[in-house]
Amino acid sequence: MAVHDPATGQPLCRVADVGPEQGLAALSAAADAQRDWARTPARERSDILLRAHRRLLAEVERLALIATLEMGKPLAEARGEIAYAAEFFRWFAEEAVRLDGGYLPAPAGNSRFLVARQPVGPSLLITPWNFPMAMGARKIGPALAAGCTCVVKPAEQTPLCTLALAEILHESGVPAGVVNIVTTSDPGRLMTPLILDPRSRKLSFTGSTEVGKKLLEQCARTVMRTSMELGGNAAFIVFDDADLKAAIEGALAAKMRNIGQACTAANRIFVQRGVFEEFARGLAERMAALPMGRGTEAGVVVGPLIDADAVAKVSDLVADARAAGARVLTGGEAVDGPGNFYPATVLADVPDSARMCRTEIFGPVAALSTFDTEDEVVDRANDTPYGLVAYVYTENLRRGLRVCEALETGMVGLNQGVVSSPAAPFGGVKESGLGREGGLVGIDEFLELKYIGVQL
Repeated sequence: MAVHDPATGQPLCRVADVGPEQGLAALSAAADAQRDWARTPARERSDILLRAHRRLLAEVERLALIATLEMGKPLAEARGEIAYAAEFFRWFAEEAVRLDGGYLPAPAGNSRFLVARQPVGPSLLITPWNFPMAMGARKIGPALAAGCTCVVKPAEQTPLCTLALAEILHESGVPAGVVNIVTTSDPGRLMTPLILDPRSRKLSFTGSTEVGKKLLEQCARTVMRTSMELGGNAAFIVFDDADLKAAIEGALAAKMRNIGQACTAANRIFVQRGVFEEFARGLAERMAALPMGRGTEAGVVVGPLIDADAVAKVSDLVADARAAGARVLTGGEAVDGPGNFYPATVLADVPDSARMCRTEIFGPVAALSTFDTEDEVVDRANDTPYGLVAYVYTENLRRGLRVCEALETGMVGLNQGVVSSPAAPFGGVKESGLGREGGLVGIDEFLELKYIGVQL
């Protein structure tokens, strides 16, 4: 199957288009390697991940170019993604040697309880196209650290990053069969038999809520362990006592990371009425000045969206908001090809009824609206089935903590527009997902608790 450059629409190369038979062969390889990998000393697994961390950083330019060519993000962002991916390997290398358990006397005193943590087993990892290298590392890192083998299915738009990652892991000492990559143009046909196979004991998925729900239904048939990092509808709240310069920079970071194609992107920007016009004017000026072009060009900030369907979706959402009364402060119209480009756009007075306030925009469009009171904005921010992340800007510490606690999200950025870190638990509530990736709990997703009763 062809892999295309979203900046030109032209094919970059071709990769294998795998079907169910090859997918099951990959699962067999993972299942066969599971026992030996689980028995590999934790220090050895840790050392392998540390070598992979160093190799990623040593090859950042080559890997960043691959990410830019197949996904579209500017080279500067791609370099940041490679460094972010490398940190997952370092973090979980450190966690691999710190897996603890428990020992305690039974209440009756006649026996002892031992608690061990053991690898869950062969794991299916499905990664998205928007952060192909980082999301691969965020799933593979804890799986390997815990002692699990895996089958990785990258998004069909961006398989090259995952293949490069697998090459680095192999060269860093990961044995054959431990990490297996399957690339396909038909994910449902490939993955369904793997999910239903009893040898698969874990599914970790990052993608849309719609697909995640379907996968959960399939996993229920074998009661498979699952981690789901799904869609978002992030609220970005600016109170009238906020540092507006910092809030504008934070909104720019939260909105424009990866050209707006991130589940953590600021989707609904609520600004208190007294500072709305000043904030809107400042954000529009900053957004209008962002250079647009192919991600390999110097200085480019706004690269292409992933495909033509993404451009059509953003265009439809903007048209719907304008029809509902939104004002265009900058951008607002798709540009002619070649490539899948849409300019940085700021819309003011976007009503909550607009479609872009109910779904992920996944593009470089900032949707602004006013609010008057704290209670009002919290209610509006929570009025969504999603609950991944929110952002709050205020100089009032008490207000900041009140609002952070009241928001129904798995993560909140208080006076910061970027929350992702390998050392912090990433994940959402409601229809934004199950489980957490990263942080002290990230490795738990790939471990089972075993209780051993010892009779005295």
